[in-house]
Amino acid sequence: QVQLVESGGGLVQAGGSLRLSCAASGSSFSRYDMGWHRQAPGKQREVVATISTRESTTYRDSVKGRFTISRDNAKNTVYLQMNSLKPEDTAVYYCRATTMFNAYWGQGTQVTVSS
Repeated sequence: QVQLVESGGGLVQAGGSLRLSCAASGSSFSRYDMGWHRQAPGKQREVVATISTRESTTYRDSVKGRFTISRDNAKNTVYLQMNSLKPEDTAVYYCRATTMFNAYWGQGTQVTVSS
């Protein structure tokens, strides 16, 4: 079992930056594949970026070159550095931890980008 707590969201102007953090409780953080997802009002939740236990990363096309996902296993934390933010990045951002058998979600953090 793992509990995830996101932080770092807020209101930022277009072109600005934010850094999201997701702190995991419990043991074996290094064994989880981690991901950031987002859900805008009236839209389905979508994957933004993932990082595997071996630190292999993937990004959705719309954030490539602007967002960077990273993890610090010593701190049980995964990060999402978001640069050059756009109004269409506005959403609730969720952290997700997965193994072959389980998936866990955080409560989400709001990111609002004003034009």
